[in-house]
This record gives sequence, structure tokens and C-alpha cells, in this order.
Amino acid sequence: MAKKQKYYVVWQGNQPGIYDSWAECEKQIKGVAGAKYKSYESRTLAEQAFRIGPELAASVVERQTKGACLLGVDDEGMTVVRTDVQGPKPELDAIAVDAACSGNPGVMEYQGVYVASRTQLFHYKAAVGTNNIGEFLAIVHGLAYLKKNNLKQVLYSDSVNAINWVRAKQCRTKLALTPETAPLYEVIRRAEAWLHNNSYTTEIQKWDTDHWGEIPADFGRK
Repeated sequence: MAKKQKYYVVWQGNQPGIYDSWAECEKQIKGVAGAKYKSYESRTLAEQAFRIGPELAASVVERQTKGACLLGVDDEGMTVVRTDVQGPKPELDAIAVDAACSGNPGVMEYQGVYVASRTQLFHYKAAVGTNNIGEFLAIVHGLAYLKKNNLKQVLYSDSVNAINWVRAKQCRTKLALTPETAPLYEVIRRAEAWLHNNSYTTEIQKWDTDHWGEIPADFGRK
């Protein structure tokens, strides 16, 4: 049986590009510190991966290869919905939030993006935190952003815990309060106070990762 053709994307190497053999790819990455590259089963996927970069490719293109991702990215970086997948689809005119943590606890950050364009709307980073705290704060930040700008968009989060914490108006973290975590606890206190002092009509929805792929606000570190 003939060996299946693969296409190799080199994002960082001697000469970034797309190569149709491992031998050519290896020439571009051998001896290059921090080289970034990956193989794909089709040139179309390789071209999309090269265009959007390794971070987005990890959360978008690679799930498409498994047929599990409803969303894609067009030539201009805009979110598009696959037409060959059935079932409920997410709103594109919406905000998505997500968090990432290097260790748990560890350096934590969260961001909010506009789903249609994946444009970053806000971002926060803390020296020490947990993923759940970041998810909670991201939702509250999103609610405040939407209210401040008088926007009626849906807010997506992929964290059931964080959504429940927001509805309870309390960050139910077990992270110890220490001099190192005190600045983050002040942010948490402000977020909880906002929830108690403000009403909102924003619809918070759980992002359906299994059918839609990674949430557009994902940091691509999985």
C-alpha cells in the first residue's frame, strides 16, 4: 500500500512554509531552537494552519481533522460555520471568554474575544491563580463589558463551575489567601461586589466544545 501523502507546516525554522516531504521539512527545522512545525493530512488543512499560526491551529484545524469542529477560520481570520455539520450552532455575534493557567495554581490569565472575528476585547493576567478563578473572573469581566457598552450579545464560557459561581455571585475557590495571592483576591472581591451591585440581562451559555470545537477565546495550550 502506498504511503499516504502528508504536508508539513513550518511556522518557525530556516524558511517557514509548507513542504510535501519530511526530508524537506527536516532541513528547515534541524538545529533551529524553538522550531515550530506539524504535519497535516491535506494541503488545504496545512494551508489553513500555516495562515492562522500554531496557536489557533492547535484549537481549530486539528479538531477539524477529526470531524468534530463545527467552526473554522476563513482567509481573513473570521470565524465561519461548517455547513456539513448538523445540530445547534453558536451565535457568531457574541462574546466568548476563557482562561489558562501554567500550573494550578500558577500564572493565570483570561481573555474575552468577539466570536465572529476572534478580536481580543479584554485580557487580564495574575502572577498566581487557578483556572477556575480565571474562568469566573472572565465571565464577570464579560458581563461588565457588555453592560458598559450597552450590548445585548450572548456570552459563552466553557466552564460549568464558573457559570455556577457567577450565578451564585461568589467565587468558591479554595486557593489560600497569602501575600502572593492577595492582589488576585482583591480582584475577586471587586468581581463579587459587581455581581451583587449590578443587574444584567446577558444570556450566559455553555460553549458546546464536543460539537463546536474549542471556544474561540481558547489560548491554544492544550
